[in-house]
This record gives sequence, C-alpha cells and structure tokens, in this order.
Amino acid sequence: MKVAIFFGSKSDTDKMKKAADVLAEFGVEYKAFILSAHRAGELLHKTVKQVEDEGYEVIIAGAGLAAALPGVIAGITTLPVIGVPLECVTPGVSNGLAGMDALLSIVQMPPQIPVATVGIGNAKNAGYLAVQILSIKYPELKEKLKAFRAKLASDAAASGLDVAL
Repeated sequence: MKVAIFFGSKSDTDKMKKAADVLAEFGVEYKAFILSAHRAGELLHKTVKQVEDEGYEVIIAGAGLAAALPGVIAGITTLPVIGVPLECVTPGVSNGLAGMDALLSIVQMPPQIPVATVGIGNAKNAGYLAVQILSIKYPELKEKLKAFRAKLASDAAASGLDVAL
C-alpha cells in the first residue's frame, strides 16, 4: 500500500502534509515530491515512472493557479490521480480567484484522462480518498476504514443528542 504525493511548490508543503497525515493514520506508506509540471517536466515524467516501478498505487497531486500538475501526471500514468486544487499564496502573484482557477483547471480534464478532484485546499480528503481506493484491494485497510467511519458516526450521534442552546 503506497501513495505518491506530488506538489509544485515548497510553499504548499503544510497544505499537502494533511494528506500524508491521513495516510500515516491508516498505515499507508507514502513518499512526497516537489516538482513543477512547468519548470521540471522531464524530471516529473521520470519520477512518475519511478513511482510506478516502485509499486505505488495511487497518486495525490496538489497545484495552484493553472494547476497543470495533476493533469500532466494523469497523462503520464494509468494510476488513479487525485487532484488537490490549492489557493495561490505566492508573494507578487494575484490571489484574486482564491483557488477557483486551480479547481476549474483540475476538474476540466479532457475526456479519457480523468483526475478525481477534492475541494480547494482539502488535501485531507485526498488522503481519505486514496485510502478508500486502496481498501478495494487490501482487506485490512478496509477494516480500518470501516472502524474509522463507525467512530465518526458514533461521535456525530453522541454530539447531537443533547444540545444546550
């Protein structure tokens, strides 16, 4: 059970760490890479092929602005790719679209090259989706996921039964 996490800028490390935290919580091995689809295309291609050869089964890719990274990766591999649209916080770069540009770039992939996409900045959900995908193949992971979901339901029920207003 291995997931590769890619993102295009060092400034996105804290955001993408949320996906890694979820994977670690479920005992899923991961490796992270900071590679820009625009600035390091050849190295990105080589690295995606490397993670395929090393037996990684899902890729999470976070990107902002034009957000090409998830789509470029999806075009290189047949592994499932989960895109995380990120809000740009680079000094000197316009932040007026608050991540909507990245969201639309990722969800508007051409036919035959899909990228699953989570909400803006929601790398945590990308981690959970990767766990769900892997749980199809790994029964022990499916059991962990079922237990996690049961606890979520229990916690939600307990917190909503006697509410003081």
